[in-house]
Amino acid sequence: MDTAVQLVKTYLQANGFFTVTEYPILEVMGDGASRTVTDIDVLGLRFPGAGGFSSTASTGGLRIAPDPALGISSSYIEAIIGEVKEGAASLNKAATDPAVLRAVLERFGEIDSDVADVLVEELARAGEALHPAGIRVRLMVFASKPPDQRTVHYTWLGLGDVGVWLATQIRDNWDRFKAVQSKDPALGFLILFEKALRGES
Repeated sequence: MDTAVQLVKTYLQANGFFTVTEYPILEVMGDGASRTVTDIDVLGLRFPGAGGFSSTASTGGLRIAPDPALGISSSYIEAIIGEVKEGAASLNKAATDPAVLRAVLERFGEIDSDVADVLVEELARAGEALHPAGIRVRLMVFASKPPDQRTVHYTWLGLGDVGVWLATQIRDNWDRFKAVQSKDPALGFLILFEKALRGES
């Protein structure tokens, strides 16, 4: 997995999202063969309150308040269709293709055709759409640099801000994180880095 995609995956998971990375969108050709049209760097789904509830149970785990920069709603299920760029924030052309957006929405679950048409149109135009079932779907880009255009129809976050937020959570909650033995490459590296800065074994 791409390093930047892994960082974003870790960030979204720390904010209470279930994630799927590098999700391929396939097109069936006339002869029955298929081809990959594009792949979506990261899909995220979060239920209200995920990660933010305190717990007194011994197995309650670490609860982290979501990053305000994500603009998470307390009322809606959040669905993110995300791209990750190591340069300037931008959406691939395929990311606003109605057929691609419809396929991604169907990845989250069955959806009525007329509802899908409305959501796809709103997503392509405004970068955000509200499903009647109470699901807010957003197009997001995680990138090293701001977009080249002054106004964009999607939400974007800096990869540097993502990394700093994760590192801050680890530092501020070190009494819990120091016991974590993570198989997640990004989280594992950040824990190791904090341990090295503290001079601990």
